Amino acid sequence: MAKTVLVCVTGCIAAYKSCEIVRGLQKAGVRVKVCMTEHATSFVGPTTFRALTHEEVAVDLFDNPSDPIHHISLAKEPDAVLIAPATANVIAKIAHGEADDLLTTTVLACNAPVVVAPAMNVGMWQADVTQRNIAALEERGYDIVRPISGYLACGDSGEGKLADVEDIVARALLALETSEALEGERVLITAGGTREAIDPVRYIGNRSSGKMGHALARAAHAMGAHVTLVTAAAGLSIPFGVEGVHVESAAQMHTAVSERFDACSMLICAAAVADYTPAHPADQKLSKADGELKHIELIKTQDILADMSARKGNRIVVGFAAETNHLAERAHAKLARKGCDAIVANDVSRADSTFGSDTNEVLWVTPDMADPLPCMGKQALAFELLKRAQALKLLGSCKFILASMPSFG
Repeated sequence: MAKTVLVCVTGCIAAYKSCEIVRGLQKAGVRVKVCMTEHATSFVGPTTFRALTHEEVAVDLFDNPSDPIHHISLAKEPDAVLIAPATANVIAKIAHGEADDLLTTTVLACNAPVVVAPAMNVGMWQADVTQRNIAALEERGYDIVRPISGYLACGDSGEGKLADVEDIVARALLALETSEALEGERVLITAGGTREAIDPVRYIGNRSSGKMGHALARAAHAMGAHVTLVTAAAGLSIPFGVEGVHVESAAQMHTAVSERFDACSMLICAAAVADYTPAHPADQKLSKADGELKHIELIKTQDILADMSARKGNRIVVGFAAETNHLAERAHAKLARKGCDAIVANDVSRADSTFGSDTNEVLWVTPDMADPLPCMGKQALAFELLKRAQALKLLGSCKFILASMPSFG
């Protein structure tokens, strides 16, 4: 049965982004219900959320005559509560236990984990009283998805802008989990498709969007890990709380990963790295006026997955394989060839698993198994893959302990 997140929307211009948040949660297979303050309905109507969720939208304490104690029944439904956007006013009310409308009474009565994503003017966010209220919520165990800096609706610039939708969805999904499974781990992740220069203008590349790698970085951070993301995805921002390293070519990615590998406890190679690169990239733009270009000499790139697997020791190394046929056969062959712990294989010829899609259906391949995972949103898949990678690490630790024990007999 799908878990339920209650999305609480407050009166803020960023309320329109709650629609994207609802969609992101739904793509992860979550059932979503929406509760709104009266002021929130001035920005986005309840009908919009009713159309998105196919659920009744709760606004007023007494808008459901058949349920005279609506805030209590509503509080018992969700597995997690997400308040996004959360205004300074609602944050202050919840911090002080005030309950004067359906949203605040429901949150007060609810025992589920609560995630709060504030959005407000920079001055309101930086005010001492707001920071004390945030600290009070954190002491209570609430997870705060802190606002980011940017251009605000009022015309000011600074902290107060609602965090990225993807980061908020990731934190809400984490709230549905039971523990910070990666606390203390140092996770190194690669993402995006490398670009190999032919000249200063042209390059050899591939269709990888980097979405899966960035989703893995968000999930690993949300699960408590220190995360470094080496990315060639120029169009994606570095997730909040993640150390980002931008690269372009396969050689640059190999260097960045190699330099950071010894410090990590887990490497996930989600990038689509070029197998070949031009041997002699031109210093100036090649032109038809310069004569016919008959060929481009290519040389093999360094193999990041194989090279790091050879150095892995007790680290967990997971690779990806984008295929168009013979998925299991090719994944097993790549696993044996590279020497890593697991391969995540996906059929990119499928519309729901192709480059740039928001969903993925993959095969989790280890030396002992090939486990198909159902099609799901990439953020939900990221959590699942990280849990499986951590399980491999725990299994390895158990085997080491057993091997170290003296035998009796």
